[in-house]
Amino acid sequence: MAQTTADGVEGVQELVGQHLGHSEWLEITQERVDRFAEATGDHQWIHVDPERARRESPFGGPVAHGYLTLSLLPMLMPQIMETTGFRMGVNYGLEKVRFPAPVPVGSRVRAGATLDSATPFDGGVQMVATVTVEVEGGSKPAMVATTVSRRYV
Repeated sequence: MAQTTADGVEGVQELVGQHLGHSEWLEITQERVDRFAEATGDHQWIHVDPERARRESPFGGPVAHGYLTLSLLPMLMPQIMETTGFRMGVNYGLEKVRFPAPVPVGSRVRAGATLDSATPFDGGVQMVATVTVEVEGGSKPAMVATTVSRRYV
């Protein structure tokens, strides 16, 4: 269940500037990393060769792809915010994405979000949010993204 619920354009606008909450923790398994590598064709050894990653990588073991971390947002964001009063929503894009820290395989991550803006347009509202993915026990965020989504009435 989402930590924050907003109903309609006005409900979304009331949340501008607020931290919306956090998702549940999610373990990043080697199986998930391997499936992502298969789906994207990104088989770099720091992700998919645990033995070599332990021996040679500066991270001490395999790490998740940055884009894997980003791709978790459609699963994690509904745990943070639910919108009602709309017929549909779409991911509209990203304004900025950074990956300040690695996500070690076997670690747990969660997302937190703040709604930066909610701009009405004919037929709905465009929302810009800053989403931060953190690694449990980490000192820096693993990912910070400015996301843009739209909800249509």
